[in-house]
Amino acid sequence: MPDLNFYDMVYQVARLIPPGRVTSYGAIANYLGTKGSSRMVGYAMGSCGAAKPPVPAHRVVNSQGLLTGKFHFRPHSLMQQLLENEGVKVEDDKVVDFKKIFWDPAVELAM
Repeated sequence: MPDLNFYDMVYQVARLIPPGRVTSYGAIANYLGTKGSSRMVGYAMGSCGAAKPPVPAHRVVNSQGLLTGKFHFRPHSLMQQLLENEGVKVEDDKVVDFKKIFWDPAVELAM
């Protein structure tokens, strides 16, 4: 396997998030061993539009469950629409029952 850059590693993790679940930028950073680089994960999500295969960036939110990445979607309401299409309830740009549907890669992908 060729060497992956940070963005590619973020995309690999994001592609594993199951429909109807969400994770945070920080959880991905922590899983990749780069705790504290959640902002870089956010930059990666903002740049994933042309990634192949597609990256479900709508499933990555901030640590409070807020749809802070919605401004990278056109229209801005698309992030919420995609989540709601998967059964995720969103109110006031925040995931309802965030802790209940939170997907932590450090737990879910542990071997």
